[in-house]
Amino acid sequence: MVQETTQAPPSAPAAPARALLPFILPAVVVGVAASLVFVGVSTAAERLQRVLWGPLPDALGVGRYSVLWMSVVLTATGVAVGLVVWKVPGHAGPDPATLGLDARVLPPAVLPGLVLAVGLMLAGGPSLGPENPVIAVNVGLAAWLGARLLPRTPGTLWPVLAEAATIGALFGTPVAAALVISEALAGRPMRGRLWDNLFAPLTAGACGAMTTALVARPTLDLGLPPMGRPRAVDVLAALVIASAAAVLGLCAVYAFPHLHAAFRRLRHPMLMLPAGGLVLAALAALGGRLTLFKGLSEVGELARDPQGWSAGQFATMAVVKLAALLVAASCGFRGGRIFPAVFVGTALGLAAHALVPAVHPSLGVATAVLGMLLAITRQGWVSLFTAAVLVASPAITALLCIASLPAWLLVTGRPEMQLRADGTPVR
Repeated sequence: MVQETTQAPPSAPAAPARALLPFILPAVVVGVAASLVFVGVSTAAERLQRVLWGPLPDALGVGRYSVLWMSVVLTATGVAVGLVVWKVPGHAGPDPATLGLDARVLPPAVLPGLVLAVGLMLAGGPSLGPENPVIAVNVGLAAWLGARLLPRTPGTLWPVLAEAATIGALFGTPVAAALVISEALAGRPMRGRLWDNLFAPLTAGACGAMTTALVARPTLDLGLPPMGRPRAVDVLAALVIASAAAVLGLCAVYAFPHLHAAFRRLRHPMLMLPAGGLVLAALAALGGRLTLFKGLSEVGELARDPQGWSAGQFATMAVVKLAALLVAASCGFRGGRIFPAVFVGTALGLAAHALVPAVHPSLGVATAVLGMLLAITRQGWVSLFTAAVLVASPAITALLCIASLPAWLLVTGRPEMQLRADGTPVR
């Protein structure tokens, strides 16, 4: 009797160390430089923000967050960014609604205008984060300088290094960069083993994260009380909250192309952006000052006092912030969607805790952020990672993995919060 045996196909051969060593120096340089660009843009924007929302209204005798001042600053921010988009060479890059974390390589002439546009946006109060524009700037710089300084290095390497370095700098850890890059590699033909392909991006991400930690000392931990041993009711709460947050996020995703088309009917950045700023001012008047800006500092303020607002107030802030994110992303402000989505999820999670006190605040925040990020970004690993580090509670990790399953079933295959050039949503 002849016994048939089946052999598994051989795994991809590992790259020798001498093939990986030449990538270390470029990865280190890109990692440090990308972090410094991010910190520089953020620091300049924060200083301008303190002037716009502090000494300036005080000197004019106007309330810092009065309806009048919010209307003036947000509309003026729209005018300023509109001028950049209209007159500065490169027009601050392509339509931001068409961009995601995987930035395309932009010509060097576009980058100064993009930096100026994102700095003005961050200082002026629209509900967007720095991630997409800063990644695009670092990718463009790395590709341009790398091709001139090290022409023998594969050109495809520089965008990957810059993206990983910037994500590491943004989140303060290279783990986020490794997760994003590994998720991107899953859809591409890959030569060699996974860790060989991750070696250089992980090096860049680690250097970006360490540089940011040394220079700016950021933290994503909200300082919420740690959760104890999970109970059966916690599983149910995690499933419900994550799914509800994903559904709310999908409502914004489905509205995105329609609102984007409405602003595009104005046809000119000097009309679209000021109009968007005026709408954002009206939303801020409804939701309060915490619904302004990218949302990271404001999330910390919410978390420091989970009992300070009612369930209705938390829910109102979540809905208003999501609407503000939708408007800012549709009218042409240059910015990313992750940090505002974190605020929305945090407010929703605290609303769940205020409505049902048995829901632990850490559980509510983590699962709501998870569901919201899955709907807005469609990045599974980043959503899980961000939700986990916000609460720094090991007991929640398994609950997050369970909660991600129905939330992912709700969002997968549906339109994303990113558009093609013709205005149709990416799927």
